[in-house]
Amino acid sequence: MVRRIDVSGAGGVRLAAWEFADSPKIDPPRGDPSGTGTPSGESGTGSGTASGEIERAPGVLLLHGLMGRASHWAPTARWLSERHRAVALDQRGHGQSEKPPEASYTRGAYVEDAEAALEQLDLGPAVLIGHAMGALTAWQLAAKRPDLVRGLVICDMRASALGAASQREWENWFKAWPVPFATLADVRKWFGEDDPWVERPNPSRGEFYAEVMAESPDGWRPVFEPEQMLKSRETWVYDAHWEELTQVRCPALVVRGLDGELGRAESQEMVRVLPNGQYAEVADAGHLVHYDQPEAWRAAVEPFLDEALR
Repeated sequence: MVRRIDVSGAGGVRLAAWEFADSPKIDPPRGDPSGTGTPSGESGTGSGTASGEIERAPGVLLLHGLMGRASHWAPTARWLSERHRAVALDQRGHGQSEKPPEASYTRGAYVEDAEAALEQLDLGPAVLIGHAMGALTAWQLAAKRPDLVRGLVICDMRASALGAASQREWENWFKAWPVPFATLADVRKWFGEDDPWVERPNPSRGEFYAEVMAESPDGWRPVFEPEQMLKSRETWVYDAHWEELTQVRCPALVVRGLDGELGRAESQEMVRVLPNGQYAEVADAGHLVHYDQPEAWRAAVEPFLDEALR
């Protein structure tokens, strides 16, 4: 089952939220004559009682990184859905969400979008799981609205400022893309092998980028506008984000890929700064931790969720 739910984000931007599996069924409370129970998330907020109220499955909102899309979370969402109501959001400018050129692509807009999703989908208080830019959005929302967030997973996102050199590097990288790509096989090969940012062949990276391409009359092009990605990125790369980490009161897990962009020293400092922080690292994984090593990613995250959602 794949289900799309439309959400109205900041400034009325239409966002696509996705469920990739049915939410778990809840055992019927005593006195339920049907004996069937009710799908979680549809009614009731309390624990099972003779009056018919049921306990909802805990909510999880999954936030992808820059250039990503909700479908990158599909495998994670499916195993989460064994016990939780897991929803992945296509953020503004990404996936099947709207990409209006006149819209705001600021940090505040991304945070307000996630806030709107939690409220309109009745997910909160939820666990937020974010990768890269999505992780920054997650911890900024956790600091802003602690009533909506009961747990936080930060995947391979730095809290330190990256600076002007980093932004210029990204601008040059986008210019190096040989778009349009003739075939999806060309996409996979370039991003998995030929991209100058690739140190060694990485098939999962090629698959990751193939998933954000769409066929056009002249070949395969990204579903996002690179200019909007740069505009989004420039709203965070010049600033450090340690202060918001100190304001996160819920349990938080910092996960890094051993070969990712978040170094061990910085990740451990993030854990120290978080009032209730924990640490995990995934071997043989780069920046795309959940995509590179899905089983190891699950092993790192699932025990934390068990504790945070108890």
